[in-house]
Amino acid sequence: MMCDAVATTAGACLGSSTATVFVESSTGIAVGGWTGMTAFVTSLLFLASLVIAPVITIIPKAATAPALIFVGVLMMGSVREVDFSDMTAAIPSFVTIVFILFTYSIGNGIAFGVVTYVLIQLLIGRIGKIHYLAVILSLLFVLRFAFMVTG
Repeated sequence: MMCDAVATTAGACLGSSTATVFVESSTGIAVGGWTGMTAFVTSLLFLASLVIAPVITIIPKAATAPALIFVGVLMMGSVREVDFSDMTAAIPSFVTIVFILFTYSIGNGIAFGVVTYVLIQLLIGRIGKIHYLAVILSLLFVLRFAFMVTG
């Protein structure tokens, strides 16, 4: 989980596609992939995909939609764990989901969610509850969005 969080944050801060494997890694663990052997086999399959990729490009991009829908459904399973009776948790979660959809970027959604969480905690006076890394990330995200060049 920490690796996924760092990769997502780093990718978002650097303006590149986020590198997340949460659903994939949790699926691997759920079926018994506790050792490094699963990662090794996966790396071999990725090497094989370098050869196969040109052939796969023949398949239209629309054929990938069912796989993306399935991944989205798996990701939405985490929403049931959000405490919607606590607005300090519900609002940042909602903002994260909505901005992932509106910006077509998981990294941007997470960035807006972190900034929203920190702002809410500051506004209601729970400064001591905010982890210092959340404050640092929030400031970095604000700077990133303030100086983002579009085009």
